[in-house]
Amino acid sequence: MGDAIRSVLAEPAILAVWAVVVAFSFAVVLRDLNTANRGMHGLMKYVWGLTVLYSGPVGLAIYFYSGRRQIPHDSLWRRSFRSVSHCYSGCGAGEIAGVFIAAGLLSLDSWWVAGISFALAYVAGFALTMGPLMQEGVPAGQAFSDAFYSETASITVMEVVAIGVDLWLGGGATIDQALFWSALAVSLTCGLAAAYPVNVLLILLGVKEGMHSPKEAHHGAC
Repeated sequence: MGDAIRSVLAEPAILAVWAVVVAFSFAVVLRDLNTANRGMHGLMKYVWGLTVLYSGPVGLAIYFYSGRRQIPHDSLWRRSFRSVSHCYSGCGAGEIAGVFIAAGLLSLDSWWVAGISFALAYVAGFALTMGPLMQEGVPAGQAFSDAFYSETASITVMEVVAIGVDLWLGGGATIDQALFWSALAVSLTCGLAAAYPVNVLLILLGVKEGMHSPKEAHHGAC
């Protein structure tokens, strides 16, 4: 099974098609954010843009289901999608930065790449939570404590699954091979899927509040 998946992902044409699909999905979300949802809070614009860049049509579907002010009503499921996407945007950025640094610049082996990517995903994920809290006047220590309490479970599950899938599918690939990047794209989306039920549970238990409804957070115009 794994060998069959790897053989498909190793095809440069598959990676090229995926890049086109992602580019189209990103163009769609960018257009919607700048027309029908142009008054959305700036941070969430970045969240949705990055989510679509990482996961293409999957991220776009999540945005249309839970992130637009035009959703018919809010729900636990939609709040959880917004929450996991917020986490995903930061962690994905950290993980991709780790890949570029460890594999691209330093040419380290797969386990070093995994370790550095894991660490940077945590840093980026925490920063995306701490930053807005500190902007609101929360002291750094309290902001870190809040981020640790609310985000650790989600980030851990997301990164363990994402990095595990990446090592399984593309562990032997180098940065100049299509398999390397295809495996990374698949692994990121697997991490998103794995962390979603964790966010549902965290919101249900009151550990996380979940991101506000886009109807409430929308500042302005149509």
